Amino acid sequence: MTFPRQPVEAIARRILSVTFFTSGMWAAAEPLPNPVEAGWQGESVCETLKEDAGIRVFRCVFPPGVGHERHFHQQHFGYALSGGTMRITDATGTREVKLQTGTYFSSEGIAWHEVLNVGDTVVSYLMLEPK
Repeated sequence: MTFPRQPVEAIARRILSVTFFTSGMWAAAEPLPNPVEAGWQGESVCETLKEDAGIRVFRCVFPPGVGHERHFHQQHFGYALSGGTMRITDATGTREVKLQTGTYFSSEGIAWHEVLNVGDTVVSYLMLEPK
């Protein structure tokens, strides 16, 4: 039995389609909002405090049961104004994180994630993004 030959480009497109779909990268096919644009059930959760040519500073507030729909982050620094328990889902899976007030973190960027406040306290962050 012989199989019809397919152009290399067609084969490569199929491999890439399967790879992106199975790795979770399929979400990148549709543009994701940045953290300020993303909200929760149609409501904003982040507020821009300052933005200029060099930096964007914003605050995000999550009462119990409120989250942040799927979004991406460019390089950023974050500071926990008030801590609590957040459920985070990203390309590596889902986990719960207990965030203490006053802790901080930084990242070179996040392709996508979504979060949900699963605790009983209001969680809030101050975020700084260099431009």
